[in-house]
Amino acid sequence: MTNQLNEFQVRPTPDDPKLSRTVSGIDHEGREVDTEVVTEQALTLFLNGREIVTMMTIGDHPDLLAVGFLLNQGMLKADDEITKIDYAEDIATIVVRTARETNYEEKLKKKVQTSGCAQGTVFGDLIEELEGIKLSTEARLKTSWLYQLTKKINTEPSLYLKAGAIHGCVLCQEDRPLIYMEDVGRHNAIDKIAGYMFMNGIAPDDKIFYTTGRLTSEMVIKCVKMRIPILVSRSGFTAWGVDLARQAGLTLIGRARGKRFVCLSGVERVEFDADMNEHEDEDRKHGRKGSAGDGD
Repeated sequence: MTNQLNEFQVRPTPDDPKLSRTVSGIDHEGREVDTEVVTEQALTLFLNGREIVTMMTIGDHPDLLAVGFLLNQGMLKADDEITKIDYAEDIATIVVRTARETNYEEKLKKKVQTSGCAQGTVFGDLIEELEGIKLSTEARLKTSWLYQLTKKINTEPSLYLKAGAIHGCVLCQEDRPLIYMEDVGRHNAIDKIAGYMFMNGIAPDDKIFYTTGRLTSEMVIKCVKMRIPILVSRSGFTAWGVDLARQAGLTLIGRARGKRFVCLSGVERVEFDADMNEHEDEDRKHGRKGSAGDGD
């Protein structure tokens, strides 16, 4: 596996005309205004011959989204061979084919709806799998890295800054953002990164995962499943998310804005090497959804 990735090797594409469009309306004073809104479309995923789920997504990187979803739901194994991925844009369908025969009819019956927006789902038996996953104890998060990451990510041109109503997730290493994905649901964005890591053989043990969304049980489960030892958000926590992070030994940092943050799990990985006097609070101009409160 290789970790040699460039900074922002994958970055948002806010100028892609397929991802947003201009809509006319009026503002609070009755004046005519034009504003950008994010596009949203259904994508139906098949694993071999079985329909798995229909997801709402912005439509970019459908192959990575499909593979990442299957990985994080335990339907695709780390050693599985993907023989083909067929994407039909005209009928909004993607089929992932594997050398191994699959049948998840019983597992699909266990599906439960979670708090994630845009039809995020998790299976009850995934929680049981956390007990068998050991995260790297060697991983570290220096506060100087954290401050550089939040600054770089928040100032990177993105669909959020253009149109809002979207979440971002970023795979990082030390102070470098590597893979930056966006989607209408934070779970979709994290699945795209999981798919990218699988397809490109990227090791997780020394990585940091950043999200703009809340630190829910779903986000913690997916991060642990990906074996990434550190999860950071600019937003807040849910109690179950914190409990699961502590159970799994995951470093969980929320409300990371400017030089401020709160760590509720895995504090032993945090190294305080930054001079607080050299860092300022977040520039409101680059504030995101979580700035005014805990975003979805």
